[in-house]
Amino acid sequence: MLSTAILALSLAASPVRCTQAPQGSVTPRIPVASDSLPILYSHGKTWGEFLEAAKSRRQTWLDNYENGVPAADQVARASAIPGRWRFLVVAEDWCGDSANTIPYLVRLVEQVPTLELRIINSSVGGGVMQSHQTEDGRGATPTVVVLDEAGQERGCWVERPYALRKVVADLKAGITTGNQVEVITAWRAEDRGRSTVADIVDLVELVAAGTARCP
Repeated sequence: MLSTAILALSLAASPVRCTQAPQGSVTPRIPVASDSLPILYSHGKTWGEFLEAAKSRRQTWLDNYENGVPAADQVARASAIPGRWRFLVVAEDWCGDSANTIPYLVRLVEQVPTLELRIINSSVGGGVMQSHQTEDGRGATPTVVVLDEAGQERGCWVERPYALRKVVADLKAGITTGNQVEVITAWRAEDRGRSTVADIVDLVELVAAGTARCP
């Protein structure tokens, strides 16, 4: 049975938006107690448990995991980071941003013994999402919170790789043209998770050096 702390976070959650919110829509940040994050992590699913239960976008999850072997230089960099680090991931199987990022993070974790990962859904992790919003003020999946060995939050990564955020921003600003869905799909096919892994390795290097970053 879930703890009182987890149930409180669930009740605090706002509806999930996997994609962009309407312009001008901003939700208030809801603080999450730091000691709640290790509890949430302890109740999270392993990758195997999550994948076994996944129904939506299942082939995307499987394909991205199968093809998501990280570059050797990124594995070497991640392996050289001192300490042990845990990723608390809020994700939904139906969310395209989750399916196109988290399998690549899982493959990195599998290659680096000092990294661990657990996944919770948005019903349990809604409060985490609202405390770690996108730059335009939304709670979104996926949300990845980096915890240190003591279970303290040190940084986060939200929704999409920075490179893809720039692509979408340029489309919205009219700097580049094209159908947004088609452009994003083509970008993901070309990138194959490299930007996600690079973002995460950069993030853990920063937090290990004492510099927090979120999102």
